[in-house]
Formats: sequence, structure tokens, C-alpha cells
Amino acid sequence: MADLISYGLCPCCASTAIYPALSAKDHTVSGEIFEIWHCDDCTIRFTQRVPKASAIGPYYQSVSYVSHSDTQKGLINRLYHMVRNRTLNSKRKLVQEVTRKETGNLLDVGAGTGAFANTMQQAGWTVTALEPDDIARENASNKYGLQLQSPENLFRLDASQFDAITMWHVLEHVHDLHAYLTQFEVILKPGGRLIIAVPNYTSYDAKAYKEFWAAYDVPRHLYHFSPKSMELLGNRKGFTLIDTKPMWFDSFYVSMLSEQYKNGSGNLIGAMWNGMISNVKALGEKKKCSSVIYIFSKK
Repeated sequence: MADLISYGLCPCCASTAIYPALSAKDHTVSGEIFEIWHCDDCTIRFTQRVPKASAIGPYYQSVSYVSHSDTQKGLINRLYHMVRNRTLNSKRKLVQEVTRKETGNLLDVGAGTGAFANTMQQAGWTVTALEPDDIARENASNKYGLQLQSPENLFRLDASQFDAITMWHVLEHVHDLHAYLTQFEVILKPGGRLIIAVPNYTSYDAKAYKEFWAAYDVPRHLYHFSPKSMELLGNRKGFTLIDTKPMWFDSFYVSMLSEQYKNGSGNLIGAMWNGMISNVKALGEKKKCSSVIYIFSKK
């Protein structure tokens, strides 16, 4: 009981207007049920009674947790790797585009097994990469020769040294949400770019799968962001939202996992259909995509 966090106020905006929205199962590790609460003021959702940072480690210990293990077992994980190989270069181009720099200083937070950090380093960037998981850091060392640092080093970094900070599906995992964002503002150069990709519970696929939506991923995902909550949070921490980008592949990947959770088997046709509908609905409004990249500028 002492290892669980119970929120009496919204962890994003400190509002009292919070209430249970749904319950979801941990399909990856424990099979436990967790409540997901909603804030009426900033519209964030968050996992209630979530393990503290010191107790959440066992919930990441699964060979199927691809961002740490780099496993290619199973169709979904093989597809993940195929898509990742394509998206790494698009992420590199995005960083170069929004910073207007071919090379520079980059901080990648939650680097996983180091694929993106390696891509940027190969492109000539000076990369500092942080990753909490020992297995992921070992995989990054073995695969790319990268020496990823512990996240505690974030608060030892010098002010105004980075042109860009990237978090690819990481902010939803960070217990100390406000301290991280405050430090980002300190260590970014004036006009530097903060690039954050997170799942979007306001997307069509999230609404279609409800409690089976794989991107709720309780209890590893502590927060479930809406576009409104992301912009408000960034603004309060000294950032201005300058653009958003869709992550088109995520709707298919998440739908495939969601079908597995809902029906006990991978209904590929159903997943492709829901993923396609989700993307079609997001064509006219990027913020409706299954996952959204938010590009902030330091004020």
C-alpha cells in the first residue's frame, strides 16, 4: 500500500475536478486492474494508485516489452521493427527541420536500446542519452556501442547546452513530471526545441477499444495526454507549442495490440480497419491521431 500513489489532485494542473473514467488491465506483465481517472479542467487522464518509482521496476520486466528488450518475437514486434527502421530517419529529419540545424547538441530522454540516439550520432550530432532500464542500456552498449546514462544525470546537466530534447513515447512514464519539464527549460538553449511524442486518448482508436486500448498500458503509462493537456503543461513550464505532427503508423500498431487484448488473438483485418479509420479521421486534424508529436519552443 505504501508503494502506491493515490492522487487527491490532478497531477498535471492540481485541479480537484478529478474522477474515475475507466479501469484497464495490465496485459503485459501482471494482469492487475488499474483505475484511470480524468481531470475536467486540463483533460489529462492518469493512472490512479500507481506504483511509486521505487516499486514500478517489476512491471517493466517482460521479454515482450520491445522498447527495452528489442525482441523481434511475434508478428507485431517484427512489424514494429520494420516500421521503426523507416521512422528513425523521419525523426532525424524532423529534428533537423525544427532546429534548422544539420548538426547540434541533442538530449534523448528514455533512449530505450539506443536506436534513435545512434541515428542522430551517425548524422553528426553530439548526443547525450538517458535510459533508466539496465537491460535496455546493456542492449544499447552491445548493439551500438552507446553508453547511455542514468536519468538522475538529467539534473546534473549544464544550463542552455542543448539545441533539442527528444522524448519518444517517454513522458507518459515519468513519475516526476514537473521536475523533468522544469529542468528541460533550464538546459535547452534559448529558442531550443522540445519534441515530445505521446499517445492520444482522444483518438478514434482509443475510443473504439476503450479499456482495451493498448496505449493505456497501465501501470507503465502514468499519464494519458490529450492535446489540450499537453499544450497547457508545456505552456506552464516555459514553452510555446509551435507545431504538432501525426504518427500515422501508431494507430495500426496500437490497434493490433488492442485487438489481441480484446479478443485474445490478433484480428489483423479488424486492427487494420480501425487503424485506417483513425488515420482518416485525423487527416483534417492532426491532433486526432493515435499518437501525436508536440514541438515546443523555449520561450
